[in-house]
Amino acid sequence: TLISAGLLGLCLIRNKLFVEAKRFLRKELSLAQEALGRDHNATLNLSSYLYQALDEDPKSTREDLVEAERIIADTVQRRRRVLGPAHPATREVEDYLAKVREKLARMYPE
Repeated sequence: TLISAGLLGLCLIRNKLFVEAKRFLRKELSLAQEALGRDHNATLNLSSYLYQALDEDPKSTREDLVEAERIIADTVQRRRRVLGPAHPATREVEDYLAKVREKLARMYPE
């Protein structure tokens, strides 16, 4: 199931198997989007795990962080619409978006 896929993705991230996590989560996210739609909670959770894998990988490139930022920004909009702006999951994703933007600005000043 997609819940199991999300948990496996988290296990890969926690074990610092970022290449495997990114590959796996991209595939599962695509399946979730097709099967459940982009606004389903399981899809949003998989999105969250993918941007964590992109952000937490010490070998992440600028492109990886830009992709993470894009995914997080989309997830923020969807969580606001689905759960509301005051929901803890929405606020958590908003905080993560701010952190990734700070990281991008710090590591790759323009």
